Amino acid sequence: MPVARTPATPLTERRKAETRTDIARTAAALFVEHGVRETRAEDIAREAGVAPRTFYRYFPTKEEAVAPLFEAGARQWVDATRAAPARLPLAEALTHGTREALSTDDPANAEALEWVRVLLRLADSSPALRSVWMDAYHASETALAAVLAEREGTPERAGSLPVRLAAGTAATAVRVAVETWAAGDAPAAGPEGPAALAARCIASLSESPWSTT
Repeated sequence: MPVARTPATPLTERRKAETRTDIARTAAALFVEHGVRETRAEDIAREAGVAPRTFYRYFPTKEEAVAPLFEAGARQWVDATRAAPARLPLAEALTHGTREALSTDDPANAEALEWVRVLLRLADSSPALRSVWMDAYHASETALAAVLAEREGTPERAGSLPVRLAAGTAATAVRVAVETWAAGDAPAAGPEGPAALAARCIASLSESPWSTT
């Protein structure tokens, strides 16, 4: 008689997430120290204290090992936009989300931003790493479309052209802001930090992209 499988507990999921993050940070550190090309998946696994097969269970390639570092910020932005006060129009809700997600008040957030800066600089010479970054933002764009539709009270329209356009425009604005900051030497806090740049990018857009009707 087959034994019924017990659903994964929240604790198990948290441990998986922690393992993914540990591997991601290890990969990023090795990429910085030795270069992306010179670092092997086996090197990352050994340094992270996991077996190579465990590494490949989480990530199909060595470049994708840093995906959690990219995804975390994008996910925070989407979640913060969802949590923005309902009274705010879309442009203001998006700005609220960027300021929350890219804030350096949280030391963990500040550390994550510095990792993103380093990795984006490495991505200039690594198309595979660049692809991982773009995939993270594409995923956030899809998630953001659902949030924008929810905020408008029409969740069924998440896949419509106006909603996708608004989400895509917002995602591009934030991505460009983060990339611009990463390419320079300005601190993460302040007028030239990613949060401030993202807010300026969103504000500089015309009102039309934020219409989802």
